[in-house]
Amino acid sequence: MKVYGLVGKNIAYSFSKKYFTERFANTNAIDCIYENFDLQSIEDFPKLIQDNPNIVGLNVTIPYKETIISYLDSLSKKASQIGAVNVIRFTKKGKLKGYNSDYFGFKKSLKPLLEAHHKRALILGTGGASKAVSFALEELDITFSFASREDRKNTITYDRINETTFDNFQIIINCTPIGTSPNVKEFPTIPYHYFTEKHIAFDLVYNPEETQFLKKAKQKGAITKNGMSMLVFQAEKAWKIWNK
Repeated sequence: MKVYGLVGKNIAYSFSKKYFTERFANTNAIDCIYENFDLQSIEDFPKLIQDNPNIVGLNVTIPYKETIISYLDSLSKKASQIGAVNVIRFTKKGKLKGYNSDYFGFKKSLKPLLEAHHKRALILGTGGASKAVSFALEELDITFSFASREDRKNTITYDRINETTFDNFQIIINCTPIGTSPNVKEFPTIPYHYFTEKHIAFDLVYNPEETQFLKKAKQKGAITKNGMSMLVFQAEKAWKIWNK
C-alpha cells in the first residue's frame, strides 16, 4: 500500500485528505491511501517517517512549511529560492526532497483575474504561504510589499494601511489563516471601505467559501477569489511531483 499524507498542526479540516481520497477512488488507485499526520511539534517528524515506512509522498501545511526544510535531504531549485516547502517526494534511494507547488497553484489561480491596471500587490502575512505568493508575483511581473504586525524590510504595519495604500496596491492577498473555520467571524484588520471595483481581493483561505475578508471587499465592488482553485492546482502539481 502506498501512503500519501499531509503534515501540519490541527489539520482535521484539511482539503487534501478528501481531495486525494476521492481522486484515488475515481482513478481506481486501490493501492493508494491518504492520511492526515497531525504533529504538535515539527520535532516529531523524524519519528513519523520512521513509523510509516510505506509513505511515498507528503504535503506540508501551516505551520511547518519553513521549519520542515531542515529535516529534508535536498530541495528543488524553486523551493530553495522560495524558502518554503509544501510537497515532499521520497526518492528511489529513500531520500526526502522538498518542492513548492503553492506558487504554481496561486499563479494559475490569479492569472485569469488580472487586467492591465493590476500592477502592484499587498501581501497580508509573512509566513511560508506568503513566500510562495511573492515568488509567483515576481514571475507575473507584479511588484509587491508585505503587511505585518511587525515593522521590517519591504513591509508596512497594519496600522499604516490607508487610502493611499489602496491607491498604490490594486491586489490585496490574505496569506494569513485569519477567518478560517471555525473562526469565521474574524478578518484581517484593514480599512475595507477603500476597496473599489479596480481591486482584487484574494484569500488563500478556502473554508469557509466566502470569508469576512472577501465579503467586505466584495461589498465595495472588488473582484474576489478564495483559495480553492489554488489548492486544486497545487494538489495536481504535487501528484505529478510524487510520480515523476
